[in-house]
Amino acid sequence: MKVDNDSILIPRIIPDKNLPGDEVHAESENKRNDNKGSGFKVHINILKKRMKHVFSRVNSANAKVRRPFGKKKKIFVAVGGTLLIFLLIVFALTFDTYRKVMVLRSSFVGLDASVKEQDLEKVKSELTNTRTNLALFKKSIMRLSFMRFTPFVGFYINDAKHAVNASEYGLDAAEILLEAVEPYADIIGFKTNSDNSARNDATAQERLDFVVKTIPDLISKADSLIEKFSLIKKEVDMLDPDKYPEKLGKTEVKSKVKSIVEGVDLAASFIENSKPLLEVSPYLLGNESPRKYLVLFQNDKELRPTGGFITAYSIGKVDKGRFEPVSSSDIYNLDSLYKPAVEAPEPLVKYLKGPYTLSPKYRLRDMNWSPDFSKSMDLFMKEAKKAGLEPVDGVIAVDTQLLVNILKVTGPIQVAGFGNFSTDNIPECNCPQVIFELESFADIEGPIVWSENEPGKIVFAPPNYDNRKKIIGPLMNSILANSLGQPKEKIPDLFNALISSLFEKHVLLYIFDEKAQNAASEFGIAGTLKEYDGDYLHIVDANLGGRKSNLYVKQEVAQEIVVETDGSVVKTLTLTYKNPEKQDGWLNSVLPNYLRIYVPEGSELLEFEGVSEKEKPYSELGKTVFAGFFEIRPQGVAQVTVKYKLPMKFDKEYDLFLQKQSGTDLPQYTVKIGKKESEFFLKTDKEVKFKI
Repeated sequence: MKVDNDSILIPRIIPDKNLPGDEVHAESENKRNDNKGSGFKVHINILKKRMKHVFSRVNSANAKVRRPFGKKKKIFVAVGGTLLIFLLIVFALTFDTYRKVMVLRSSFVGLDASVKEQDLEKVKSELTNTRTNLALFKKSIMRLSFMRFTPFVGFYINDAKHAVNASEYGLDAAEILLEAVEPYADIIGFKTNSDNSARNDATAQERLDFVVKTIPDLISKADSLIEKFSLIKKEVDMLDPDKYPEKLGKTEVKSKVKSIVEGVDLAASFIENSKPLLEVSPYLLGNESPRKYLVLFQNDKELRPTGGFITAYSIGKVDKGRFEPVSSSDIYNLDSLYKPAVEAPEPLVKYLKGPYTLSPKYRLRDMNWSPDFSKSMDLFMKEAKKAGLEPVDGVIAVDTQLLVNILKVTGPIQVAGFGNFSTDNIPECNCPQVIFELESFADIEGPIVWSENEPGKIVFAPPNYDNRKKIIGPLMNSILANSLGQPKEKIPDLFNALISSLFEKHVLLYIFDEKAQNAASEFGIAGTLKEYDGDYLHIVDANLGGRKSNLYVKQEVAQEIVVETDGSVVKTLTLTYKNPEKQDGWLNSVLPNYLRIYVPEGSELLEFEGVSEKEKPYSELGKTVFAGFFEIRPQGVAQVTVKYKLPMKFDKEYDLFLQKQSGTDLPQYTVKIGKKESEFFLKTDKEVKFKI
């Protein structure tokens, strides 16, 4: 059978087209087989070669199919390995940073302890040690800088950098301060290598004398300190406490960060505002020539706008830092020599009654009606001169809390003819013994009536009026003498007692010298209302009943702030007054309270509830005022709610300034804006900021 070469069957896997080299193979085979004349063998050989070529292509295709899986596996292994190495590096760096931060923390604890021990050489050593450990911590943070853009973690890396920068500036400031106080460190109670026993045994008055002389040296250092604290504040203000968790394990986190931010802001403000006061201190302390001051004793347990009912006064002279009492008396004695001539505010006439039922003219003792201490004292001094008050260079107002703060440091004191005074809590009033004694002496009602025909003769006098007149001067003089005679170990505590009393507005100054008054105002101890561009709140209560219920009444202030999409703000202010004690008919009884709320000028009142009587909103001292009257009963609660719209709008940040009423004792404040909330006791004037 003849086989046609063209009819041979080829499997489908073999392409119809000739493969590369087929012609060559065929030609070669044909030449080899020409002599044999066989084309069949040629085709068989070509078929074999084609099959071999096809199988090689199939194997190549299979290899290509398997190759992607192999690449992915290699990529996966490579990425996983890289990630593992990255995580190991991050863990190692983080652990190293943790170790360094613990060492740094220990350094700061040691530095704080050395300051408390008042050991100057140890402070220097700990400063050096802390700076070294801070530098090591800074390096470890820099190694983690590549993570600053990482979600969640990057935020803390950036904050750590700000904290490091702030700490470096803080150590710089500490060294400047150390250099400033070193020349007289032993005088202010620090241990030194000096063997000067005379200075080590110096009294508080002798130390004060030395400090007065060296004030110019402190002024020269003030600018450097201000610069450093400005830089510290700039770094710390970059921290956002709200982004931190409440706790890590059992450790408080958010509250500590918030406390640091607030503490730095307060310190920076203190340092910045202290320079003008330092500059005028030679004037205030009588370095150039003696100064004479009127000291007003305000009873904060019978609260009035500037801190309390004016119950007594004293004249004191200051000569080169040494205070010398001149005279003291009861405010009723001065009032008896005064002929009322100025119209009293309507609330005094309407609610206080008493002498105002006979005449609606101001009495001297009530002339601290304006919450701005300088405004009140302008009027008081002008009218008191008509009653024969001798010329003075300024007014210093103090309240009972100052006495308590000082007695906590000095311990009990004895006042000749009046007994012992202390801060021990006694059951008769559930209050410090010194408060009980003062209120006992002060508990008189009605004016002293002097004879018109027989000068010096008293026609009528309430019980204890004579004791009341005599106790204030001896008590204040004894406390002053006792304080200035304290050993050096108690100097820091006395200093803190005075500073806290100033900051918490238990001491106010009104100086007739303009430069000195401006310095006192900038330092926050002049009792003036602050001008502020943002939101503002100043709550002013006045006890118009004569009883001492403010000894027990506690105030809570809650603000709920709603910022609309256009930036406008509606606030709901809730004031809660609580009196937990029983009525005793003496210290504690129904408290008739006249309330004034100072807010940004132009605010629109929407609601005002919880008062029995309310006034129409009015403007005063550059603010809008909401005012009303209500009563607080023993073992009772009174609540006032005010809703109003602010005149300004806010965009990215909400700024609020809270001004504390002088004489009040740590009212509790809560500020809520959206989901953010801040709760604190208002110790002093405070600025609060929220990011919107």
